[in-house]
Amino acid sequence: MPPTDWKEKYKDRIATADAAVKLVKPGNTVFIGTGCAQPQHLVRALTAHASNAYDVHIVHMLTVGEAPYTQEKFRDRFKMNSFFLADNVRHVTDAGQGDYTPMFLSEIPEEFESGRTTIDVALIMVAPPDTNGLCSFGVSVDVVKAAAANARFIVAQVNSAMPRTLGDSFIHANQIDMLVPFDEPIPEVNILAPDDVLRKIGENIAHLVEDGSTIECGIGRIPQALVEFLKGKKDLGVHTEMFSDWIIELIECGAITCAKKTVNRGKVVASFAMGTKKLYDYIDNNPFFEFHPTEYVNDPFLISQHDKMVGINVGLEIDLTGQVCSDSLGYRFYSGIGGQVDFIRGAARSRGGKAIIALPATAKGGVISRIVPRLTEGAGVVTTRGDVHYVVTEYGTAYLHGKSIRERCLALINIADPKFRRELIQAAKVQNYIYEDQIELAWENIRYPEELERRETLKDGMEILFRPVKPTDDTALSEMLYSLSSESVRKRYFAHTQAFPHREVQKITNIDYKNELAIVGVVPGATGEEQIVAVSQYFLDPRTRSAEIAFVVQDEWQQKGMGTLLLEYLASVARVRGVRRLDAKVLPGNKAMLAIFNNSGLPVRTEFDGEVYSLVMDLTAPPPPAE
Repeated sequence: MPPTDWKEKYKDRIATADAAVKLVKPGNTVFIGTGCAQPQHLVRALTAHASNAYDVHIVHMLTVGEAPYTQEKFRDRFKMNSFFLADNVRHVTDAGQGDYTPMFLSEIPEEFESGRTTIDVALIMVAPPDTNGLCSFGVSVDVVKAAAANARFIVAQVNSAMPRTLGDSFIHANQIDMLVPFDEPIPEVNILAPDDVLRKIGENIAHLVEDGSTIECGIGRIPQALVEFLKGKKDLGVHTEMFSDWIIELIECGAITCAKKTVNRGKVVASFAMGTKKLYDYIDNNPFFEFHPTEYVNDPFLISQHDKMVGINVGLEIDLTGQVCSDSLGYRFYSGIGGQVDFIRGAARSRGGKAIIALPATAKGGVISRIVPRLTEGAGVVTTRGDVHYVVTEYGTAYLHGKSIRERCLALINIADPKFRRELIQAAKVQNYIYEDQIELAWENIRYPEELERRETLKDGMEILFRPVKPTDDTALSEMLYSLSSESVRKRYFAHTQAFPHREVQKITNIDYKNELAIVGVVPGATGEEQIVAVSQYFLDPRTRSAEIAFVVQDEWQQKGMGTLLLEYLASVARVRGVRRLDAKVLPGNKAMLAIFNNSGLPVRTEFDGEVYSLVMDLTAPPPPAE
């Protein structure tokens, strides 16, 4: 705990804010502390001192609270340069009166250490000194520690409201030139409750987070939406640039334990925090949290040392090749590069890691698509197409790494808002990104039936996912079909040889899910991606309400009960949808398939024309009782 006599002990360093800011001379560069650790009292004194300052260069990262130095009346007094644009300073760059420096967050400390960005005076905020004279940087260590270490003069607002955070988060009072005691509330950041779109994005992200993963997740409505779906996870760790109140809920429900972390086991590691007083009280002197400088937390190599590292970052828009813009809206600089690339690259190199870009599929109330044929003119690429791995919207997840441009286009179109999908397909054709014969459906009228996804266990104990086919399955489905033995091809297609060109395979993967339904059985492949090992289809005649069905199972997956499960699956779906009967044709030599139909519990009528068995299964009869 801080001693009650610290002011007496360091009385030779104590000053008023007005006296302290007189250290700032014309032409000086002044660093202002980050985020919710912005020394507001000192900032107000700095602008009050404006009549004695001229051409003072303000350098900062993300700022919260007041930024009076950006007012028009101080235009000739203060020049702003920010590494990240927050709401309170964005208008300055919009007006062409301030600078924005795009840099990876992990590299900013080196700017100060090398002298490329000189700092004459660092204005920071700290907690009161402890019995050893150590002042905690509190909620923001990030680049503040490097800025202070390389400044000619350090002026610190000493605020008893600042939480005392632990880790590599201290500066000794003797290193500070002027201590300015002034208590005031730490700025708070309240996050609005997520809407249904963001909750769905959170749910989709959560599917990618395994038990024992270490996550990076910052502030905003997407992290808040994610919390709900991570509560059931076990032994999550946290190594993140920043966090907010969402972390409390996951710790208290037992999801975050940090017990399985590869680095800094047992500790939540971050460089700064932004939230409410509840969060600040929670982290105060809490040994479960360690705050470290940005050059440590955001080091891509260190990030990569965490097994199952999941980096979750957001984008503003992404083009069909996978280029992500995160810092600008066209020519308008909106935020900053921050730590996105640091964590994307670190997570991608992690053993079992996942690098995720999340964004809503649309903007401006659904008027425009965030998945675009080309980035808006002037937009900058923050995360390159070579760095992108997972992209998540409310419509699903696209995996892009190692994919061709054609595969990327189809994957991203598949998670775009349906009302923009045909437009995106047409744009991709114009650019020759995809085949000119790519099917264009009325996607705005087609909904992927997510509710039909189900997991089953085969005879050998292997778990398999049955789900409706997706347009992005064409490559995997083609690989599966070409892997079939000639005998399996003959039993399914009644021919000894069969080609499976894209123009035909895509007829299976691009369907309306109503009159045509295809269900695939998928398992994790050697690279972790889904491998299709079975496909079943039905083709409905709306007039008679009868559906023709067909199955094919990859050879090494046969005789595991797959066919029985697929028939039960299709029959249950068809019955719910009002299908009256199922029709199938089977070669006499396909005894396994005949047995599946005859043992289904459905009334079966069989006819044989000398070459093929025709089977009719009545779905109007009551379903067989469950065993």
